[in-house]
Amino acid sequence: MGYRLLAELTMLAHFGFLVFVVLGALLVLRWPWLALLHIPAFLWGALISFMGWVCPLTPLENRFLRLSGEEGYDTGFIEHYITGILYPTGLTRTSQIAMGVLVLLLNGALYGWILHRRRKERKGHTGLLGSDEPLPADYSQ
Repeated sequence: MGYRLLAELTMLAHFGFLVFVVLGALLVLRWPWLALLHIPAFLWGALISFMGWVCPLTPLENRFLRLSGEEGYDTGFIEHYITGILYPTGLTRTSQIAMGVLVLLLNGALYGWILHRRRKERKGHTGLLGSDEPLPADYSQ
């Protein structure tokens, strides 16, 4: 497998991870077990934004690009691929923090809604045969 292909696969994985960080809670609606993967992922994404760190996938992609004979890039993944679309003037420290806050607020709201919905569903399935109707009077045990 060529290094260019590895660089592109790393970039696709990085982009997929970014989308999962931002919107993964929507997948939790369908597959609740994904919360075990999504919560650490979105916390990691927010932490990287708050601290101004570079995701480990960025240097990996750059290494593959350089090994393939191409130039890597000196900025982070978001700055290189996404900033031009979201922030035409460039990514500032303030906008990094704002993205971290957005990730936390969006996912906090989605998980709050998911928990509210689950509690509401459970209340509707507590009685006999999963309904709200009380047990019959002659039901002794």
